[in-house]
Amino acid sequence: MRSIARGAGLLLVIVSVMVAVPLAPLRAQPSSSGIGALAWLAGSWAGSDGRNDHEEHWTAPKGGAMVGVHRTVRDGRMVEFEFLRIEEQKETLVYLSMPNGRSPATPFTLTSIEGQRAVFENSAHDFPQRVIYWKDGEALRARIEGAVDGKTRSMEWRWT
Repeated sequence: MRSIARGAGLLLVIVSVMVAVPLAPLRAQPSSSGIGALAWLAGSWAGSDGRNDHEEHWTAPKGGAMVGVHRTVRDGRMVEFEFLRIEEQKETLVYLSMPNGRSPATPFTLTSIEGQRAVFENSAHDFPQRVIYWKDGEALRARIEGAVDGKTRSMEWRWT
């Protein structure tokens, strides 16, 4: 009888602890700092510029990182792809780009984040030197910009 009472008491303690400790949410929650500040970027995005179809897919912030992939299709064939990730590094966020799978990844450090707009920069890179993402209503926008041979160049995408 004593053994049953001890077992019931132990079970009561375990259940009490389980109820008192909230379970971690399955979805990442946005926060004002760290990778959670980019939760608005997560999702599957697609758009066309008339000649090319573009897709970009981003995982939700989790484990200090987001992982992304971009694909460009023209005339039914993939013509470009890029592996992407954004990581928390040394108390900042770093955007890492691997166009066509090229390794090592090129780093761009977060220079500003305001609401649903983030700017990453790498002034030592040939092109681009700046990568910008922002929400425009329900659309996701991206722009790369920088100088090539002293001339300003840019490319821009819009996905829904």
